Amino acid sequence: MHLRISEPSSMAADDVRAMRFTITANSGDERWSDVLNYLRATQDIAQVSLPPDFNFGIPSLPYISGRELVGTVVQAPTASNTRIRNGDVVIVPSTDYRDLRKAAFQEYSIASSFNAIRLPHSIPQAQGAILGVSFVSAILALGINMGVDFSSIENGPDLLAIVRSIDPSRLPADIRNECLDGITTEERAKQGDFLVVWGGSSTCAHTLKQLARLAGLRIISVVDTAKHGLRLSSAEPVRPDLLVDAHDPARAVAIIRAATKNTARFGFDTQGKDTAAHLLRALASKTLDALPEDESTFASTKPTAERLPTPPSTPHEISTSPRSHLVGLTGVPKTNIPEDVALHNVPIKLFHEIPEVGEALCAWCERLLAKGLLLPPEVVGTVEGLEGINGGLERMRRREVSGGRLVAVLR
Repeated sequence: MHLRISEPSSMAADDVRAMRFTITANSGDERWSDVLNYLRATQDIAQVSLPPDFNFGIPSLPYISGRELVGTVVQAPTASNTRIRNGDVVIVPSTDYRDLRKAAFQEYSIASSFNAIRLPHSIPQAQGAILGVSFVSAILALGINMGVDFSSIENGPDLLAIVRSIDPSRLPADIRNECLDGITTEERAKQGDFLVVWGGSSTCAHTLKQLARLAGLRIISVVDTAKHGLRLSSAEPVRPDLLVDAHDPARAVAIIRAATKNTARFGFDTQGKDTAAHLLRALASKTLDALPEDESTFASTKPTAERLPTPPSTPHEISTSPRSHLVGLTGVPKTNIPEDVALHNVPIKLFHEIPEVGEALCAWCERLLAKGLLLPPEVVGTVEGLEGINGGLERMRRREVSGGRLVAVLR
């Protein structure tokens, strides 16, 4: 794959050109047609849609898919201060899925210079191809939604300070409130705080747990222990402080609340609204503390004249206890949300919309990779050539691939 890298001021001058092969779509039968050209590249295929998933993440047709890649730079930016040079092997998390120039499945791809991560020679390209989006999602969840400051770790970013120092009008309207008002300074996660990760076997969780540990957070990971327990408890980089079986969600919640003495204020869910609702009950909340699990407790009883209820006294002051914060990667609950729990979605578009953010994340990722402080997720299988992609996706659909990613190697 070949990449043309661009500068922030001009996509024509600052793009990374990376690879070429062409995919066309036949809207009549809603199927991708044969791929017309082969590509020399290593690519993550986890984001590609098959015909039964037609229109999922596809804003219009014709469309070029592919959201993660590793490629070789053939046209670097002209700016003298850029990190990127011709011949560099780079990771490109293509989070801007509406710009088809940035898609992976084509002979040449374009990426902004502030969205390219140089891959050290010590890391195989296949592993690099599956790191990008998980890193971006993890660091934005920690840095923006939870307020973690990484400035003391290899000169990492304080993302809240970055986004709150720029002109608010530059922030996309749909994520502006999350960036500016999602969490207060007093509520920011700090060393020693508990972080509960529900769905801790995912590739995003793999990266998030490593970054959280660098910041000194204590990690509780909720997973299917029969399937992933041994692997996660044996791997030092992602070994949690507490591993909890997800088989019985109510029991998992009880274990978390008991182990943390009801002090866990930060949660990250990778699976969906249902599991996020379970995670909500595991986080510290005065409202949840007051609600017993047994619904019969709420049964109506008619008061007698001798035992009329006494109204509660007026509190002398409003509680200033910090809120809990739940981040949903794929969704959050919509109802029964306690007032002292804030729900968050990851503001992923910050990465490609705000150059200051993208550059800070990519440069820091390079330093972590070079020093061995961040290990990419596991490659659990590969397929050869474009003709192997659909078969690989069918394996994923049958849930034969978990705990890592499947990679397509295109020669």
